[in-house]
Amino acid sequence: MDTARPAPDASTLARRRADFKALHASGCFILPNPWDAGSARYLQSLGFQALATTSSGHAWSQARADGDLPVGAVLAHLREMVAASDLPVNADFEDGFGDSPEAVRRHVAQAVDTGVAGLSIEDSTGDASAPLYPIDVAVARLRAARAAIDATGGDTLLVGRAENFFAGRPDLDDAIVRLRAYADAGADCLYAPGITTREQIAAVVAAVAPKPVNVLMGATSDLTLPDLAALGVRRVSVGGALARAAWGGFMRAAQALRAGRFDGFEGAAQGAQLNGLFRGA
Repeated sequence: MDTARPAPDASTLARRRADFKALHASGCFILPNPWDAGSARYLQSLGFQALATTSSGHAWSQARADGDLPVGAVLAHLREMVAASDLPVNADFEDGFGDSPEAVRRHVAQAVDTGVAGLSIEDSTGDASAPLYPIDVAVARLRAARAAIDATGGDTLLVGRAENFFAGRPDLDDAIVRLRAYADAGADCLYAPGITTREQIAAVVAAVAPKPVNVLMGATSDLTLPDLAALGVRRVSVGGALARAAWGGFMRAAQALRAGRFDGFEGAAQGAQLNGLFRGA
């Protein structure tokens, strides 16, 4: 029997997208990154206001490396995640799955059709010798994404990502030039994953104001949510960190089991708790 939740209708999607945009207008919110329907549902139960997919977390669940899944698999995953909870979903849409603006436009249109409330486009190439698109090409790709969204009504939020710090080019000045260009090209929210210091974050926020900024956080920073809010950050995501935490627990338990021990299950969730969360959903 198929127990998948039905896809939300058009009015529900419109409401989610409006709610998602409103979250970016003031304050600072956490945008956690589930990797499957179950983790999405649990995050909803904790009271989060919106969710974001994680390309790495999803890829690992499919025994693939981050960035190795084809666009069709990612689109199917987005549909599953949109249906999994009642919250707006922001898609980690990687580089748009194509070098050319036309490919980005086509794939973004397909992503919007999945029902996501927002999506991000990266400017990394995957080529170690030239890890970032030239800025004019990157801007053309963002404009293509913007055009695809506008053709569907324009209510899906577009995030422009400068991947300098993830692509081995940790040049803050260049990242800021790129983010400003992406803002001018129609990005609603700006994101430079990998910036970590107060000074870097404050510089990015000031450079693209009044547009909202997303900051990626992990376990290596002493910054808190109030700290980030005071710096002017609008939203905070964690990328693959939750998936890595889950993998860490699984790997420790499995390694203990291989050694003939059963103490790796200490602290595991109770089956009754999980059944209660998902029963009738």
